[in-house]
Amino acid sequence: MTGEGILPGHAIQALAERRAILTARPFDTDQVQPASLDLRLGPTAWRIRASFLPGPAETVADRLERLALHRLDLTDGEVLETGCVYLVELEEALALPGDIAASANPKSSTGRLDVFTRVIADRSRAFDIVPAGYEGKLYLEISPRTFPILVRRGSRLSQIRFRRGDARLDEAALGALNRAQKLVDAPAADIAGGGIAVSVDLSGEGFGGLLGFRAKRHTGLIDVDRRAACEVEDYWEPLVTRGRRELVLDPDAFYILASKEAVHVPPSHAAEMVPFDPLVGEFRVHYAGFFDPGFGHDAAGGRGARAVLEVRSREVPFILEDGQIVGRLVYERMLEHPTTLYGEGLGSNYQAQGLKLSKHFRPWTRD
Repeated sequence: MTGEGILPGHAIQALAERRAILTARPFDTDQVQPASLDLRLGPTAWRIRASFLPGPAETVADRLERLALHRLDLTDGEVLETGCVYLVELEEALALPGDIAASANPKSSTGRLDVFTRVIADRSRAFDIVPAGYEGKLYLEISPRTFPILVRRGSRLSQIRFRRGDARLDEAALGALNRAQKLVDAPAADIAGGGIAVSVDLSGEGFGGLLGFRAKRHTGLIDVDRRAACEVEDYWEPLVTRGRRELVLDPDAFYILASKEAVHVPPSHAAEMVPFDPLVGEFRVHYAGFFDPGFGHDAAGGRGARAVLEVRSREVPFILEDGQIVGRLVYERMLEHPTTLYGEGLGSNYQAQGLKLSKHFRPWTRD
């Protein structure tokens, strides 16, 4: 393959066959996604005093000698407590070619549990960024913010994308792609800064009066590998409309909301949600930003899908209003079309989604 772009799933498999992705265990059958690879936790974790970056002169192992509080064996599972910071060596290591770089993001289900994760590479100066030609181990920083979680070796909380060159669309190319493919169903798409605007839906009109969910405190444990094991109202407070199209965000509370726009990622591209200007409000939106080719695509059963927004308020209460811009979708070209799209036989949990919690919760309906 030549040119610039995001590597599709079959090219990720080829990297593994060339030993550019190193792992002692074969990939899980559903580990390779259309434009990313799920990363698996290894057998060892450490509770650490604080988050860190190793910097250009040190490896992660060098820093662990000074920062580790105690070691955890994940073979049979361990509980990661809220408010604590953990570091786990991942099963996958890299020996990338000189023209291939990578970036990481939490998986959708991880973000919807308010579990903060970041990949760290040796001698790195930035989280979630792996430079071209990198050779070495990968580690995952994990900090549960709201719910305590049970993890084990093989649990998948993060994902990584591989890219050659810079394939991000500029505003002109993004506008042309939107006119041809209708990336969002807004009457007039707001394109600026290389991204297309996504706003929050607080009308309650599309979800039977439901605006979203606010996480409860002091809940039970969530096993990250068990689907549909938790009752929604044991962990979440449903928020319903009372005739006002706004929501007051409580300081340090965590919310699940939905975008007003239905989002479409054509097979020729991948997308990522990036934060909107932090000067417009005291909140953070969307921990888990990757959108794979085929998300919301008709041929993959999407027919447009809402972006679910993970929202955390900061130090002061803030009024979020219906239609307020909360993020932008940045699109990048694929190096090749993936052989399988998001939602096509991959066990994709959020294709054609509306306002949906993570896969760990049983279906919920308003009484």
